[in-house]
Parts: sequence; structure tokens; C-alpha cells
Amino acid sequence: MKKIIIFFSLVILGIVISSFSKDKKTENGSISIAISSVLTEKDSNNQNYDIPFTGNSFNGFKEAVGFKESQGNYTTVNTLGYLGKYQFGKSTLKRFKIYDTQLFLNTPELQEDAFIALCSLNKWILRKDIKRSVGKKINGIKITESGILAAAHLSGAGNVKKYLRSNGENRFKDAYGSSIQHYLKEFSGYNTSFIEANKKPEV
Repeated sequence: MKKIIIFFSLVILGIVISSFSKDKKTENGSISIAISSVLTEKDSNNQNYDIPFTGNSFNGFKEAVGFKESQGNYTTVNTLGYLGKYQFGKSTLKRFKIYDTQLFLNTPELQEDAFIALCSLNKWILRKDIKRSVGKKINGIKITESGILAAAHLSGAGNVKKYLRSNGENRFKDAYGSSIQHYLKEFSGYNTSFIEANKKPEV
């Protein structure tokens, strides 16, 4: 009788342990799935946040230029008086009939429109050089349209024209040491087909 009781006790104990182990695995599985879901959501959120600032789209191009110029700060004014996210000079702003610099600094939309207008103007001024030079290598750097437009933003279209037509002999650096050559390399390969060449763009 004692053997029978011991036998059934062992059987019941085995069933309980087996059931507990199964529940534990299921619980651990649920936890793993939950953690995985959270990580996936976090990665997805990070990716969505980064999309406007990465890739080779035009949006990626302008954000990269803006970060290079001012770390994306719309209200900054540098030691030479250049203004905003893209560091516009006052003479360039006047070309687009923007005279109120305080309004300009406080209006991000106006700065974005001005950047597009300047790219459009530079693309028109450099249209022949873009056609002749894109795809070539100068001083070991592959020339692209986006690199040319970024370099024109830095130094002015005239200096970029001199650089390209001299095959890289006529160089330029701004007061902080940034060069046409550096911008041609750093901002190469973006898709700037969105920009239409325009002799008289308006903001």
C-alpha cells in the first residue's frame, strides 16, 4: 500500500513539475516576444526620426549642408555676420529681397525657401559647368551636381566656376578654412534633380 501511495505521489509530482516548466517556457517566450517588439518599435522610431537627415535625397542634402554650416541652428549668427541655418550673407539675402534679418532668423520657412532659391540660381549660373564636369575627377574627387551646388553655397558660383575650369588649380577657402574641394567631396552623390535652374528665382 505504501509503495502504491509513493508511486502515485511521484506521478503527481512529475505532472506538476512538467506543467510548471511548460508555463515557465511560455512565460519566457512571451517576455522575449515583448522585448523584441519593444526593440523593433524603438529601431523603427529611430529610423523614422533619421530619415529626413540621411540618404541621398534632396532633403538629405539640405539637412547635411545646414548641419555643416550651423549644426542646423536657424537663429545663429557667426563672427562674420552670416545668418541662420545655411549661413546667408546679407548681400545674398538682398538679392532675394530679404532685408529684415531679424525676421529671417526667426522664420525657418523663409530660410528653407531662400536655400532652395539660391540652389536654383547657382544651378542656372553653373549649368554649363555642371554639364561639362559631372562624372569627371578633379584632384581625385568625383564631381557631382550636389557637390557643385554645395561648393557654390560655400564660395559663390563664380569661384566654383574658376575651380572647375582650371581643373582644380584655382582654389578657394573661406575665412574658417573650408574649401571648395572639401565641399565637392563631402556633399557628392545627393539627388539634386529637384532643383530647377532659374536665373531669377523668387522666395
